[in-house]
Amino acid sequence: MTRKRIAVSIEAAPKKTFATAVDWPGWSRSGKTKELALHALADYADRYAPVAKLAGEEFPTTDGLDFEIVERQGGGGGTEFGVPSNVTDQDHRKTSAHDGDRLARVVEAAWRTFDSVAKSAPEELRKGPRGGGRNTSKVVEHVVGADEAYAHEMGIKLKAPIKEIRAAMLEVLREPSDGSPISDRKWTARYAARRIAWHALDHAWEIEDRSKPAE
Repeated sequence: MTRKRIAVSIEAAPKKTFATAVDWPGWSRSGKTKELALHALADYADRYAPVAKLAGEEFPTTDGLDFEIVERQGGGGGTEFGVPSNVTDQDHRKTSAHDGDRLARVVEAAWRTFDSVAKSAPEELRKGPRGGGRNTSKVVEHVVGADEAYAHEMGIKLKAPIKEIRAAMLEVLREPSDGSPISDRKWTARYAARRIAWHALDHAWEIEDRSKPAE
């Protein structure tokens, strides 16, 4: 693995900020401040690296990551709720057939990671500090439901098993794009890839963390 610059976008709301690696769909973490969000992004590099490898991508070394902020945007209610919800200027970049194939491979790797984690996890997960939190089957149900909604955002109206819906989503991502929203809606191909991958990985890591006894 080689060390190289990691381009990062910042989405900042008063109470929560997301730092997102713009060329690595799904590698996006939050914190109360920009500094804490960047720290969280660095902390999750080792957890993201296997996803990149699964996608067939060479991931930069996690030793001394070189983050470069290339875009800053104000966040809104979605950001405060805990979702990287802004479609940024970086998301409006064009995608070639090569770019689209890479986006699709990373998203597929995120789904495979989530499915693998969920399959090996116990049904009963450790509760949060106030006794909240879904068990594994409910997290799986939530992710599947979200993917069905994401498919609709991509102009896919398909009543089929989730495997077929996800396959259709990957086909959309593989299509070259001039950076315009997909199907005249809001999401671009790059935003769709990072939102979908982020959601799958966020819950995969949640399941992993909540499968462990409280420290």
